[in-house]
Amino acid sequence: MANTNKYTLIDGRKVASEIKKEIADRVAELKRNNKKLPHLAIILVGDDGGSTTYVDGKVKACKEVGFHYSLLRFADTISEERLLKHVDQINNDEDIDGFIVQLPLPPRISVERVTEKVLPEKDVDGFTNENFGSITSANPHIFPATPFGVMELLRRYNVDTNGKHCVVVGASRLVGAPLSMMLAEQGRATVTICHKYTKDLASHTRQADILLVAVGKPGLITGDMVKEGVVVIDIGTTRVEDTTKERGFSLKGDVDFDSVAPKCSMITPVPGGVGPMTIVSLLMNTLKAAEQNTR
Repeated sequence: MANTNKYTLIDGRKVASEIKKEIADRVAELKRNNKKLPHLAIILVGDDGGSTTYVDGKVKACKEVGFHYSLLRFADTISEERLLKHVDQINNDEDIDGFIVQLPLPPRISVERVTEKVLPEKDVDGFTNENFGSITSANPHIFPATPFGVMELLRRYNVDTNGKHCVVVGASRLVGAPLSMMLAEQGRATVTICHKYTKDLASHTRQADILLVAVGKPGLITGDMVKEGVVVIDIGTTRVEDTTKERGFSLKGDVDFDSVAPKCSMITPVPGGVGPMTIVSLLMNTLKAAEQNTR
């Protein structure tokens, strides 16, 4: 029997649009005062379709808010040393406030070496060890973009994390691990983090007041794995073959929306939930980097 409780859909597109308007207003103010405008540089290696789509979205977002941007594209045959030299050049370019290296990189190139080469103050993805470590400090620097977007969604939907039991499924360096730290530090939540070695996952997810899932396994979380009134944040996004779509695929989340949503008080959709917030978080981080750069 379906639950009669009406859940609230957490609309990431709407929130991202509101934040872009706030950023655009700030950029317009900088322009009126003849101040330097934020400048984001993006490095793209190869021609992976997914990466190209993500980069196109970031370029479009820069245009929408009035940022300057530079897109540096390289063939996937570029050597690691050559790529590192380009990273150095951007580090030394005083006009560029922030930059990202679009992942994934070719397997022969060390992601760790490349991301650690980025100056922490320009690392608007929040991937460097310095920025990662600062999450638990009294003065955090730049937050990892996707976790930052999740925290902003929770804040703008007035989801109180203080003392709540947050269960994070997925312990990746890019999302799950930093998000767990942010929920505990900034959100004052009690946090359980689950991963592929966790036994009896459902026994943990059923205890969650707020369930956050980021593993990239479509439909992993089903209705019998959550309690009534839970807030669910679905971060995973996977392309699944779909012959009914002109593009040949659909985007699916880690949560089986149809069975989980009726038990929720709030839930994010896929697409249109966390995804738009990742790009807008890059913009917020770039604006912050630019403002620190002009002090």
